[in-house]
Amino acid sequence: MLDNTIHITKTEILSDQWYTLKKVTYDKTMHNGTVRTQSREAYDRGNGAAILLYDKERKTVILTRQFRLPSFLNGNPTGMLIEVCAGLLDNDDPEACIRRETEEETGYKISHVEKVFEAYMSPGAVTEILYCFIAEYSQDMKTAEGGGLEEEGEDIEVLEFSYEDALRMIDSGEIRDAKTIMLIQHLRVKNIL
Repeated sequence: MLDNTIHITKTEILSDQWYTLKKVTYDKTMHNGTVRTQSREAYDRGNGAAILLYDKERKTVILTRQFRLPSFLNGNPTGMLIEVCAGLLDNDDPEACIRRETEEETGYKISHVEKVFEAYMSPGAVTEILYCFIAEYSQDMKTAEGGGLEEEGEDIEVLEFSYEDALRMIDSGEIRDAKTIMLIQHLRVKNIL
C-alpha cells in the first residue's frame, strides 16, 4: 500500500491578481519509505459546476459558445469554444450555482437538476473540483435571452443542437471542451437520449 504522507514546508503566492497561483514546497514519503522534497505550482480558482440541458422529446441539447483566451493562446485560431453551461461556485453550493448560471448564460429556468459526477479536471496543476449536472429543458422554460452577465464581461452565444449533431461535433473536433464531451457522452452511456 502506498503511504502518501505529505508535509508542506513552504507556500509562496506567485500571483493573486485574478485567482491564486501558489508554489508549494513539501516533503513526500515515497512508496519505498524515503522522504523527498518537491515543489509544485498549483492554481486555485475555486470549484465549479457544469450542466448539460437536454430535451428528451426533441432529442436536442443546449450548449454555449464563447471566447476562451487559454485556447486561443494554445492554437485555437478564434479562441471560441462550444461548451456546456458552467460557472464557479463563488459562495453557493453546486446546485444553487448551476441553477443561477443556467439562467444567466442560457436564459432557461430549470426545475430539476441531477448531479451525475464530480471530477478534478486538471489535477496536475489546478485545484478545482467540477460538479457536473444534467437537466431536462423545454421551450416554455426559456425566460430570458441568456448570454451571461455584461458586468462580468461575458459574451455568450446560446446554441441548440440535435443530440446526434453534438456527437458528430465531438468526432469532427468542433467540440473540444472536456466537460462538454463527458456530459454529452454521459447521455449516451446512460441511454438518456
